[in-house]
Amino acid sequence: MFNETKTHEITVDVVILTMKNNAIQVLLVKRMNEPFKDKWAIPGGYVRLSENLDQAALRLLKERTNVDNIYLEQLYTFGDPLRHPNARVITCAYFALVRAEDLNIATSPEIGWHKVSDLPPLAFDHKEIIEYSFKRTRERLELCPVAYQLLNEKFTLTEMQKAYELIMNRKLDKRNFRKKALSTEGLIELDEYTKSSSKRPARLYKFENIRLNSKRAHFISGKKEKK
Repeated sequence: MFNETKTHEITVDVVILTMKNNAIQVLLVKRMNEPFKDKWAIPGGYVRLSENLDQAALRLLKERTNVDNIYLEQLYTFGDPLRHPNARVITCAYFALVRAEDLNIATSPEIGWHKVSDLPPLAFDHKEIIEYSFKRTRERLELCPVAYQLLNEKFTLTEMQKAYELIMNRKLDKRNFRKKALSTEGLIELDEYTKSSSKRPARLYKFENIRLNSKRAHFISGKKEKK
């Protein structure tokens, strides 16, 4: 028999990303206690004895956003012995892409959205975690169109291109992007158009049946599939 001594705590941190005000933004909470009191941090918490890591991440995401229609991926495990000044805390980080139209979060001085490109001083190693999650989002664009999870359920190709440009942090050629987008598996052309009196109506699109090649990533929807 081996003697087991408790040496560490396990937490999950969830980087929640959305597209608001022409920017990719992340949800942050202000810490009320030490360490790092009054610094901003990624929403997170301890893993309950009855939970696995995915269940803990989903619980925290639901508590913070109360939405089901999301892309959630396990990012990385951060275990630097010095990442927490007062204890040995290992965190499994996740990131989620959430549509702004699905969110109903009451912001306050203690919780709010911040541009990924202009982050405030953060607690622990949370700046590194956010930057890593944004890097992973860029990488995912090469495998599947996860950017659509930041758009309204129905969107124009112009809106889709804007999401890609914000994630990739560079301008894209409109003609080339449109050609590539229209060949994307799962993109559905709708017989619907934008309703705007000031601009020419644009065709709307949506995505269906997105395939993933990662066991760590999930599209989670609270909507019942139509039979």
